[in-house]
Parts: sequence; C-alpha cells; structure tokens
Amino acid sequence: MHLDEVLKAELRVREQQGLYRRRFIVESPQGTEIHLRGRRCINFSSNDYLGLAAHPKVQQAFSRGIEQYGAGSGASHLVCGHMTPHHELEEALAEFTGRSRALLFSTGYQANLGIIGALIGPGDLVLEDRLNHASLLDGALLSRGRLRRYSHADTDSLASFLTASDRRQLIATDGVFSMDGDLAPLPELAELAAQKQAWLMVDDAHGFGVLGRQGRGILEHFSLSQQSVPVLMATLGKAVGVFGAFVAGSEALIETLIQKARTYIYTTALPPAAACAALESLRIVKEETWRREKLQALVKHFRRGAQSLELHLSPSETPIQTVILGDNHKVLRISQTLWERGIWVVAIRPPTVPVGTARLRITLSASHTESQVDRLLNALAELM
Repeated sequence: MHLDEVLKAELRVREQQGLYRRRFIVESPQGTEIHLRGRRCINFSSNDYLGLAAHPKVQQAFSRGIEQYGAGSGASHLVCGHMTPHHELEEALAEFTGRSRALLFSTGYQANLGIIGALIGPGDLVLEDRLNHASLLDGALLSRGRLRRYSHADTDSLASFLTASDRRQLIATDGVFSMDGDLAPLPELAELAAQKQAWLMVDDAHGFGVLGRQGRGILEHFSLSQQSVPVLMATLGKAVGVFGAFVAGSEALIETLIQKARTYIYTTALPPAAACAALESLRIVKEETWRREKLQALVKHFRRGAQSLELHLSPSETPIQTVILGDNHKVLRISQTLWERGIWVVAIRPPTVPVGTARLRITLSASHTESQVDRLLNALAELM
C-alpha cells in the first residue's frame, strides 16, 4: 500500500478518537494575553510561570548578546561553540543551585537523553515514576538499560524493583509532574536511594524558579543536598522564560557528561544571546521574590474558586492546575468554547496523559491578575 494511503488512514482514526493534534499560530509575544487564531485571549497554557519570557530587561540582554556575539554559536561546545556567555551562565547556575558545576544543553529533552545514556548501559537498571516526562522514559529506552516503571509517587513500589546488585541502578523522576502539578516524594526517594546504593536523578523543569524561597527549585523546597540528589536537571524555557537546559552536580558528573553524553557532544550550542538573556532572567528570579509570592497567592485563589465549583482538580499546590474530564471529545469542546470566549486553555489527551484522563491543563503566571483568574472560573462554572 502507498505510504500516503497508510498515513491518511491512521490520521483518520486519530481524528475519530479525538486524539488529533493541531498547531495554532501565536501572533504576539508570550504573556498572560496572546493573539491566537485571530482572537485576543487570556493565556492559561504557558509555562512562563514568572512572566519573564517578554520581560524588557531579558529582551534587552538578548539584544546586547546578539550585538556582541552574533546570532548563532556556529558549532558544538566541544568544537568552537562554547562561548563566554555559555560559560558565565554555567558558573551562575552552579552557584545558584549550590552545586559544584553545571553543564548547558540545548533542550531539556536532549539533557535527559544525554544524562541517562552517559550513566547507564546494557544490564544496568533504570527505575522511573510511571508519570515521568517522555524524555526521561526515552532516555532509559535509548540507554539500553533495563527500564522498570514504579507506581506514581509510590516508594514501596519503587523498593520492590531495587535489587542487591553490583550493576548500576538509577532512579529518575520528575520533580514537579508536568501534567498534574504534584511533587515527587523526594526526601523518601533520597533515603531509599541511599539505602540501596542507587543514584537519584531529578528533572526539575517545572520547579526551577518556582519552588523554594530563592526559586532554586524542588531541592531547595525539600532542603536536599547534592549528596542526596547527585543529578539535577532543569530547563531555562519555563520559569526562566528563555531557552535551553542544564545539568548540575559534581565535578566528576559534569566531566563524564562532557566525555560521554551524545546529545551534548553532537549538538550545536544554543545561541549565545539566549545565554545572555538567561543570565539576566536568573538575576530577576533571585531578586524579585514577589513573583513567587504572587504566584502562590494566585494558585490558592484559583483552587478556592475551583473547589467551590466542585471541579475535579489534581492535588497540586504548584502553578499547574488540571481539571480532569476523561472524555477526549468533551475536553476538546470545552477548550474550543473557552477560546471563543477569549480564554486559552489547551486540551491534553492521551498519549500525553493516561487513557481516560483527558484534561484541561491550566497554568498560572505571576503576571496574571485575580480578575483574569476569576474570568476563567466564571467560564468554567458555565461550561462544566
């Protein structure tokens, strides 16, 4: 059968199941209000948690970076693409996270693939939370290690997979789970890892900048050290508002990744101007603590309103608030109707989330106002 015939048949099935994915062009900067599909909308779908993606000082730092270093890095870090802004950002991230060193990656997806592939090989064991991000799961599969998935946030389930072995055992988990907003039980995971002589890796993409008094993320939130959690990955495109990712840990860890992480070695370094912008954004994250305080106040405000409406919310105290509807077609209809009312909330469906848990994934930003949140709640009250 011809390629297009096969693919068109598969696409028709996806459409019938309510699983077809479409891209929508945003015609404005990221922010709490965006221009989408010809309509001005309040945006409740961005991961720009602190409102920094279009911050004037971050934009100015990006522009200065282009003027000084050009638009592109030209090569991988190990050829001639490792430029002054990259190195300064790595040093700033190491200091900010309280770790020995940090290493930049172009994306969080590449970071997770590179870390696991560098640390794990055939015969080794990778243990992952069942609701981990796809990049962690793919990293385990590509490493050729043995992947075991334990029940969500269940340390007893995890313990049942850990073995007395001289092979490497890596526990990998999201810090904040991206589709539910709940936190991994990191203190318990760290204790179990120490008991079983396993290594613990945390993907803090959605906690970095948001959690902790200084915004250092979930490890600051739980007061966990580099010794307890030796491998920390986080991204720079969410709360930091720019682009890229990093790994932070010991000198030996970073040197090992430089030598062995294929997604670091064989990828062009991110634009130096992006590193300049991230440096400025990191300064704002540290200094403007009011952004986290306001964000937490908005989270509480939303949850109070949603609970009064008896909405089925996930148990989250983070900016990720999900309303689980279950039916793929229903969640698409409600998302469409919200857009028609000037509110953008994306519909999340399988395979991003488990079958039967289609949902509205609502994300809050420090740039939102209470009146904008109330407008969303009033719309949900009419539609649910």
